[in-house]
Amino acid sequence: MSEDRTNTVGRRDFLRKVGVGTVGAGATLATPLVGAAQADSETIDEKRKARYKETDHVKAFYRVNRYPAKGG
Repeated sequence: MSEDRTNTVGRRDFLRKVGVGTVGAGATLATPLVGAAQADSETIDEKRKARYKETDHVKAFYRVNRYPAKGG
């Protein structure tokens, strides 16, 4: 009976070993996916321009979803 116990791995020991293996594999897989950082390509004027435009489809979305209209 003592031979059976020495050959088996406990549940907690198994989970620890699997956890360590998973962390190591995750770090190995994530490393090649990281690319070099690139500088921002927008000029100062492009950064300050208005980006939101209330077009017809945006107005229709607000109307259909019962958002109150601007100004009243």
